[in-house]
Amino acid sequence: MKANELKKGMIFDQDNKNILIKKIFVQSPSSRTGSTLYKITGSDISSGQKFERRYKGDEVITPVDVSRRSVQLLFHDNDSYTFMDSENYDQFTLAADTLEDEAIFLYDGLEGLSALINEDKLLAIELPTTMSFEISECAPGMKAASSSARTKPATLTTGLVVQVPEYLTPGETIKINTETREFVSRA
Repeated sequence: MKANELKKGMIFDQDNKNILIKKIFVQSPSSRTGSTLYKITGSDISSGQKFERRYKGDEVITPVDVSRRSVQLLFHDNDSYTFMDSENYDQFTLAADTLEDEAIFLYDGLEGLSALINEDKLLAIELPTTMSFEISECAPGMKAASSSARTKPATLTTGLVVQVPEYLTPGETIKINTETREFVSRA
């Protein structure tokens, strides 16, 4: 596989480390003879160490064969999260530090997550693109508020703070884009 075929969420082998891709930035060439560069940011699955590197579009990358399984978060404690396979009820545990980017979206009993599994080992969790959360705290909604671009901070039940339109009130359920951490719509 070539670097220009990589996508967010894929796992590839780099120097005998499994790297989970979190973001890809494409840098176009500045001259005719230049080649397009792909800046990959992610993390080493086993150590959680951050990874960042640029690849030329035609560089060969070795993908890691993973299967995606639907899982539910059963519970979490200070240092780990326990997930259950929705089909065969197998349980997997991941260290909390490997989920630091996703942790703010996770709560006990959450369904609809995808687990990346290789050789019966849970490597990482993939969040859906949008998720619904209830607003636990925000300034009161304004009756005269229009659907203009004015926003206010709102705290969700998981502790995540996002900017929402000023007409929303505590107790309402909203959709959040998990990649940008921004308000999408009412749920």
